[in-house]
Amino acid sequence: MRLAALEKQTPGVRLARPILDEKGLILVGTGVELTAFLQKRLIAMGITSVYIEDERTDDIVVEDVISQQTRQEALQLVHTSIQTFTEPAKLPRQFQQQQIGRKIRDMFDMILSEMKSKPNATFHLSNIYSTDNFLYHHSVNVSIIAMAIGMEMGLTQKQLLDLGVGTLLHDVGKLSLPQEILNKPGRLTPEEFSVIKQHPMLGYEILRQQDDISLLSSHVALQHHEKIDGTGYPRGLKGDEIHIYARITAVADVYEALTANRVYRKGALPHLALELLLGSCGTHFQTDIVQKFLKTIAIYPIGMTVVLSSGEEGVVTAVQSNHPQRPTVRVLRNASGEDICNPYELNLMDHLTTMIVGCEQ
Repeated sequence: MRLAALEKQTPGVRLARPILDEKGLILVGTGVELTAFLQKRLIAMGITSVYIEDERTDDIVVEDVISQQTRQEALQLVHTSIQTFTEPAKLPRQFQQQQIGRKIRDMFDMILSEMKSKPNATFHLSNIYSTDNFLYHHSVNVSIIAMAIGMEMGLTQKQLLDLGVGTLLHDVGKLSLPQEILNKPGRLTPEEFSVIKQHPMLGYEILRQQDDISLLSSHVALQHHEKIDGTGYPRGLKGDEIHIYARITAVADVYEALTANRVYRKGALPHLALELLLGSCGTHFQTDIVQKFLKTIAIYPIGMTVVLSSGEEGVVTAVQSNHPQRPTVRVLRNASGEDICNPYELNLMDHLTTMIVGCEQ
C-alpha cells in the first residue's frame, strides 16, 4: 500500500485503508473502488490523500503504533466525552451512568499496552479523515504523540494515564467558541484571537468540575498554549511554572496542527514543521521535550509518497530512527512524471544531495 494524493488518482484504484468519521465509524471501507463520483465526494469533504493498493508497493506493510480498531474506539470515546460536557441529554444511558474519566483511563490502559508491545512500530499522523472532523482526530493524535513522548521521558503508568486524559480533552473548550472563528480561512483579527484565547480557560472550567478527571489532567487544557518564555496564554506562565504535562502537550499539539490538512489550508511538510519546533526550542518549547519527540515519530513514515529534489517520485520503504528525515525511498516515477519499469530503492543517507521537497499527506 501507499499514501497518495486523492486528486491525482485515476478512478479504478482500490482503497487500502478505511476512511473514518468523527465518531470512528467507517465512511469508506478497505478495498472499495475509487469511482469518479466517490473521488469528487471525498475531495468535497476535505480529504486530500488516501491509502491505495498498488502492486509495486504490495510488500510495504505500515504497522501503526495502535491498531485501527483501537483508534476507532478512541474516536468514539472522545466524541462521547465531548457530548458529556456539551449535550448530556443526548448521551446513551450507559454513558450517563458511568464516569467518563474512568472510561478514558481504561482506553489509555489499552493504548499504552499496544504502544509498549510495538517498540519498533512507526508512529505517524497519516490517518485519513475529513477536515470537517479535525477536532476529534486531532485530539486522538495529540494524545498518542504526547504519551509516546512521556514514555520516552520515563513517566510512570499513572502519569501517562493522567497525561492521556488531559491531552484527549485539551481542546474541549473550543466547543464553546463560534465555529466561524475556529475555521476562518484568513488571518484572525485581534478581537477574534481574543475569543480563541478563551478556550484554555473554558476547557479547564469544564474539566475541573468532573469528579473523575484529575486536576492535573484539567491543567493540560488550561496550560497547553503557555510558552517557556512567558509569551503564551492565558496566564503568561514561564518555564517550570507550566506543568510538565502541558509542556509535553504543547509540542504534540503544535506539530499535529501544523502538519494536518484543514478546511482552509494544506498541512505543512513534516520537515518544515519540525524546523519550526526546533527553532522555537528554549522560547516556546522545552528543548529536551522536542528532542524526545524526535525519537518517537517518523517524519516521513513508511508508505508515504514523496517527491525528491531530483524531480523523481517514490514511496518511503524504511526509516532510520537516528536520521528520520533521510529515509529509504522506492522510486516509482522519473523526473518527467512517467512510471519507471523497474522501481529501485534509494537510501537518502547515501545520497546526501538529494532532498525530499514534497509529500502527499
